[in-house]
Amino acid sequence: MIEAGHIEALKSLVGEKGLLTAPADMAAYETGARYDKGRAAFVARPATTAETSAVVAYCVKNAIALVPQSGNTGLVSGSTPDDSGRQGVLSLDRLTAPFALDRVNRTIKAGAGVRLSDLNAKLEDTGLFFPIDLGADPRLGGMIATNTGGSRFLRYGDVRRNTLGLTVVLADEAGTVLDLSSDLRKNNTGVDWKQLFIGTSGAFGIITECVLNLEPAPKQSATALLVPSSPAEVATLLVAMEDALGSYLSAFEAMSGNAISAALDHVPSLRNPFQGGIVPDFVILAEISRSTPPRDGEQPLDAVLEEVLAAIWEREDAPLADAFVGPPHEIWALRHALSEGVKHSGRLIAFDLSFRRGDIMPFLAHMKAEMPDHFEDVTICDFGHIGDGGVHFNLVVAKDDPRLADPDFEMDLRDWVFTVAVEQFGGSFSAEHAIGRKNQAFYDKYTPDDLRKLAAGLKTITSPGPLGAMTF
Repeated sequence: MIEAGHIEALKSLVGEKGLLTAPADMAAYETGARYDKGRAAFVARPATTAETSAVVAYCVKNAIALVPQSGNTGLVSGSTPDDSGRQGVLSLDRLTAPFALDRVNRTIKAGAGVRLSDLNAKLEDTGLFFPIDLGADPRLGGMIATNTGGSRFLRYGDVRRNTLGLTVVLADEAGTVLDLSSDLRKNNTGVDWKQLFIGTSGAFGIITECVLNLEPAPKQSATALLVPSSPAEVATLLVAMEDALGSYLSAFEAMSGNAISAALDHVPSLRNPFQGGIVPDFVILAEISRSTPPRDGEQPLDAVLEEVLAAIWEREDAPLADAFVGPPHEIWALRHALSEGVKHSGRLIAFDLSFRRGDIMPFLAHMKAEMPDHFEDVTICDFGHIGDGGVHFNLVVAKDDPRLADPDFEMDLRDWVFTVAVEQFGGSFSAEHAIGRKNQAFYDKYTPDDLRKLAAGLKTITSPGPLGAMTF
């Protein structure tokens, strides 16, 4: 708890609606998307950049720690308070203004508290969209702070690639506001300061507004479920499709049989598209799309996809064992149900890894072979973004497994997986979930001392106050 005088002072800065202190009101802000739960001293909900600045300045002057929280959809305990009861949560959920579209420039200036779904819903009539496709529905500030990627990274890139400008509040005694809200795509007049706040988990400052690049929304798409002839042929299949389809290829997503089965079990409305209902061990979701409407005489995308797959099938070294071209809404429904299906099949211990594209399948084969010897009765339910090297390496343990009562069990499991991923396969222990308390020990382990010192120095310069759930 913190002194009552601080509560009254903060309330005077943001108003009655802007400060929550009742346990029932704070519960949703204290509970993360994946098991983590803390205890907040208060939840501040500023509605403007100026209010954010005032709250941050007051807290820095009075040594009150703040944890910035966007949509609270993160999976690494980066947006929830610890259990001390002495950290305040600074929520972005009321920072929904401005919302200013520049149709010619293909940009939007928006508040950091705008949800991804609301942004794209408001843009629907314009023919534009923000091209980051996620299973969750985060707010823009959190997407930028963690540099999210998503299922269509292969075509559109990550949030960093699509962020043009920011407004940021620094955690110093002045609550300094940095106006980095450029809407220029080309501007080489000095340091690109916005990059300091993208993908750094809010530790250097709190994003309150952003200027984002928009893309023409797809007007046509076609999807297929592909069964590779063997795991080793996935890379061959990817290269073959890129060679044949070029920029038409917008997604190349991996789904393990275990993950698909968990989704089908959890969501009865999903249609099982596989022959005889037998789920293959490994499936690729491929999507191609055009941003132009159909033209007379133009080959439909379904036909384009079928033609390409037929040509790959007929190769002497055919990397394809089976394929099913189907309605995009049905195929994507299966992909988007994987997270919830896996989560409900037991206690989930999730990893967000990335590799060179050619190393993904060797890593998965290695883990499938080694897991029983290291951690028996742990089920691998992986899925991810083969096209950009990302893997959601999900491990499921039975909910009644006595090992879950041992606090060292999960840490030992995490340590082993990260050791293999980073040290044996040259991968990253955090592809797009960034650094929270769950990943802090591995940031400390795998970040060279000179880079940690540099990061700590930048933190001291930008936001010397106690800000964020990670430390440099």
